[in-house]
Amino acid sequence: MRDAGGATPRYLVTGYPMSHAFDRHDHRTCVARALSAAEGACAERRLSLTPLRRRTLEILLESHAALGAYDVLARLEAEGFGSKPPVAYRALGFLVENGFAHRIEGLSAFVACDRPGAEHAPSFLVCRRCRRVAEEDIAAPLGAEAEAEGFAIERTVVEAQGLCPACRGGA
Repeated sequence: MRDAGGATPRYLVTGYPMSHAFDRHDHRTCVARALSAAEGACAERRLSLTPLRRRTLEILLESHAALGAYDVLARLEAEGFGSKPPVAYRALGFLVENGFAHRIEGLSAFVACDRPGAEHAPSFLVCRRCRRVAEEDIAAPLGAEAEAEGFAIERTVVEAQGLCPACRGGA
């Protein structure tokens, strides 16, 4: 089975296809799928995907690279959405809180979610050179250990930094 870009999807043990962040793929289909999922999740949950929130998500979806809040703000300001930091932070906060984007802690930046609205435990492969991010779904690290200790994990962040295939070729 091939995706719209002609690539054969690779699957993880969770059943989700692996991220296309480092692969050639039909990015228009990737963006359309993510926007449609976000719109559907908002409708289902009775959330408002305002023009500002939608545009912020579109900006994050333009590439698989992580963007800082001020990078997003500069784009929003150029398009007439406002110039104050809370404009970007509120929109990004909404997207993160509702599973449409993730904060990449190691870069203090944001990336659109590959599985918007779906319950999952993402981990990230972060290219330190180009800032592209591949989102992967792995089994919760430390799950068995935490359970044995009687500890309830509420949030886990897994970020592996390195070089993507394109940057490795130029290293």
